[in-house]
Amino acid sequence: MRNPGQREATGAAARQGAASLAAIADAKSEWEERTLRKVLERFPERRGRFEASSSVTERVYTPLDVQDLDFLDDVGFPGQYPFTRGVQPTMYRGRLWTMRQYAGFGTAEETNDRFKHLIRNGQTGLSTAFDLPTQTGYDSDDPMAAGEVGQVGVAIDSLADMETLFDGIPLDKISTSMTINAPAAMLVAMYIATAQKQGHSANVVMGTAQNDVLKEYVARGTYIFPPQPSVRLAANLIAYCAREAPKFNSISVSGYHIREAGATAAQEIAFAFANAIAYLEECRRQGADIDDVGGRVSWIFNTHNNFFEEIAKYRTLRRMWARLMRERFGAKQASSMMLRTHTQTGGSTLTAQQPLNNIARAAIQALAAVVGGVQSLALSCYDEALALPTEEAQQIALRTQQIIAHESGAADTIDPIAGSYYVETLTNQLEVEAQKIMDRIEDIGGAVAAIESGYMQSEIQEAAVRHQREVEACERIVVGVNEYADEHEQVTPIFRPNLEVVAAQAARLKQVRARRDQAAVDVSLRRLREAARGDENLMEPILEAVGAYATLGEMCGVLREEWGEYTPPTAV
Repeated sequence: MRNPGQREATGAAARQGAASLAAIADAKSEWEERTLRKVLERFPERRGRFEASSSVTERVYTPLDVQDLDFLDDVGFPGQYPFTRGVQPTMYRGRLWTMRQYAGFGTAEETNDRFKHLIRNGQTGLSTAFDLPTQTGYDSDDPMAAGEVGQVGVAIDSLADMETLFDGIPLDKISTSMTINAPAAMLVAMYIATAQKQGHSANVVMGTAQNDVLKEYVARGTYIFPPQPSVRLAANLIAYCAREAPKFNSISVSGYHIREAGATAAQEIAFAFANAIAYLEECRRQGADIDDVGGRVSWIFNTHNNFFEEIAKYRTLRRMWARLMRERFGAKQASSMMLRTHTQTGGSTLTAQQPLNNIARAAIQALAAVVGGVQSLALSCYDEALALPTEEAQQIALRTQQIIAHESGAADTIDPIAGSYYVETLTNQLEVEAQKIMDRIEDIGGAVAAIESGYMQSEIQEAAVRHQREVEACERIVVGVNEYADEHEQVTPIFRPNLEVVAAQAARLKQVRARRDQAAVDVSLRRLREAARGDENLMEPILEAVGAYATLGEMCGVLREEWGEYTPPTAV
């Protein structure tokens, strides 16, 4: 408690502060009248209104805009609640962020080669892309997989593929991020089983599974089952890893794909948080302690081109999540309140026109993410609008991170733009706007209800249409597209499906089925079916099926039969 002398000093400081703010307000009015007005009369500003995705950008910011900011409660120090300035006391002065580039294509052998190439070039973690059949729970020889096997990621049909994918890569030393959602439980089970075959126990396995199926219903579309059983399965994986694989982040809630679908920065925050709340509420329903699972929730967010809004977004995310975990869920451990995030630069901001411009876009976005204090980073490669990234493009993306880390000075101090009138104001505005959206979702009944009603989908669609109209009207400039275009440029996409992958993967799958113990597979699938009909955690029967070399399609097929498949609401 403050003593009388302290209270007197505080009161004096408040009176002095109020007088100072009044003087600033008077000086600003005088500046606007005497200096600004004359210039505007001769040289009007470029636009009548300057906007970030979620706020109007004012001409100039002063202490008047942050007069209600409480430094200790709203900003604070790194590594302390509310973690606005970062989750570690030393941030990058102690250890740089994890640099991982997204990779995966064709067969497991091809992707294994790419992984080893990236590691040789200094990458410190792996990030795996899976093909569309894997993401939607189909085997490579299923008719539903036709034309998609190995095309946008690596094809994984069984434990045999996962073993090949990480052959020669020690899973007790390397961290792997897996962008997989609806069948995440099956892929993580394969990953853990592969580590065990290397001689490592589950409790040393490091990495992250996205496991955020709710955003699939609103942003990407690689869902399988209806929302409610999907949330159950996601929570089963979270609870299992908290108990058996404590170094593995069993969910990476994604604002990234929500933003890619067209959402604003505030919507990205709000929709991702609403989805995370649904998972944690389900974990509590299943009996988990919030401090056992809260610390293993990780995130992936998107970084777009508005440099200052993106910096403010990461500060907002940490502060809001810390408060939400303490106030709503009653978290007691600091680790449960920390928002730790991977970030990928905005794929949707890349252009097929003048693709080398994308190197600059990715660098600016990456710098914003670093200044914003992320834990892990991947850059979308400059040629992604044309094809799967080449090795050259991957190397440029990795070198961009290394230049930021070692040459820019951005990693030398923590939260370097803290105290900026503009960034602090943006941080507050994003929090207010995101909270309004979250309150609306709560009124609807939570994330699942908001998805089933189509609310999230329609809000994202409206934001995407608004952005596109601004681009088409040249109200929003995209360099090389609607301004500074090269009229003689010919954009020729170079992506070609590799039909050899389909044949190779089908042959591999045939061999796996011929060599496995079919009776053991049948027993494990019956066990999975029984568990799906009840309320037990499904991870043990899934691990049993994986160990018997049951295929992904077989396991997901059982759950399709028991739970059904999701049909999105029809637009009226």
